[in-house]
Amino acid sequence: MRSRTPSRTRRRATVVAASVVSIAASAALLPTFSAGAAVADDPTVDATTRATFQRLADAVFTDRTQALVDGERSRKPLTDGFSGDVRLSSRVARGEDTALSALDRRKDLLARLGERYREADTAVTLDATRVTGRTARATVTETTTLTYAEVRGDEPTTTGFQARHELTFTADRHGDWQLTGIRDTGRGIAVNTPAKPSVKAPKAPTVDDTMPSAPRAATTYPAPARPKTLTGTALDYKGMASYAERYWRNYNKDYPDFNGEGAGGDCTNFVSQALKAGGWKHAPGYVYDYTKWFGNAEIQSHSFVGVNEWSWFAQNSKRTTGLANVYQMDLGDVLQMDFDKNGSKDHTMIVTYRSPQGMPYLTYHSTNTYRRSLASVIASDPNAAYYAYRT
Repeated sequence: MRSRTPSRTRRRATVVAASVVSIAASAALLPTFSAGAAVADDPTVDATTRATFQRLADAVFTDRTQALVDGERSRKPLTDGFSGDVRLSSRVARGEDTALSALDRRKDLLARLGERYREADTAVTLDATRVTGRTARATVTETTTLTYAEVRGDEPTTTGFQARHELTFTADRHGDWQLTGIRDTGRGIAVNTPAKPSVKAPKAPTVDDTMPSAPRAATTYPAPARPKTLTGTALDYKGMASYAERYWRNYNKDYPDFNGEGAGGDCTNFVSQALKAGGWKHAPGYVYDYTKWFGNAEIQSHSFVGVNEWSWFAQNSKRTTGLANVYQMDLGDVLQMDFDKNGSKDHTMIVTYRSPQGMPYLTYHSTNTYRRSLASVIASDPNAAYYAYRT
């Protein structure tokens, strides 16, 4: 989550779980059209069409995930099985071909770094459908689990994520629906996302000279050793990791949820919660003061929820030190990204597992993600700027 617009308090957000809406038996059916006939009236989206929207969305994201496992040419894409009433537009079909090629190349890059996936499972639920004239917008939640193949022999068992997307369907003159657009609605980065994350506010924040500037970290592998003492310290690093892995998908209702807010996502709020669970103490004060840090259900300092403000607090308070290389991170350490290298950081993650051979695995919100390898994060966005913090 990026720097936030000031607000005096932040009330707890109610987390509403997406559910499939039961359709009454009397729901209107799609009108019947003769072959080649033009349709004057706006077409209707009934329960059957909604179900087909969901199946097509599932096929799109399953194809993307499988490209990371088997490659783009391992099997016929599931989306090829759709035609007629609901199908891909020619433009989106070309875009998905390009996406699968990009993910196939990412699979090969990860293999060179010593990472492969043995199998994957992707499921998509349809959260809502809005119809305006001849346009239907379907919001969906994708839940994907990937099983790591044993390459180095020290990998965790799985990685996983939840991502939200909006699919736009447009009815042609015959009343048939074509998928004409796919948009990720989260601000995070999913392993099967072919493009780099978008940045809504590219202009860097105005800061004064008193705000410490975090040093950028190298991304070369392997990194010089920088061992971390995990036991016998005032902080519980395993507790930080355990908290993050407990709430990576099912949010802790004792804190607000900032996903979907215009100012950014929930990533820094989530990492601050994990640090607090592991022993970071509140530094109470004025919510706008980056030298203060506190958060609960009712109120949070900007340093608790804002990417840049957290960095300023962490350095000014001496609670963190910079690491020269991202691969030096260990349990409870924090990684931040500046997607477009404009000086304003965009995303915050925490290390919840480090393999014996030195690969950190990250857990984060804003695309809820569990144990994603650092190699995979960098492979998805090699041109970003990275900042590594030893906690």
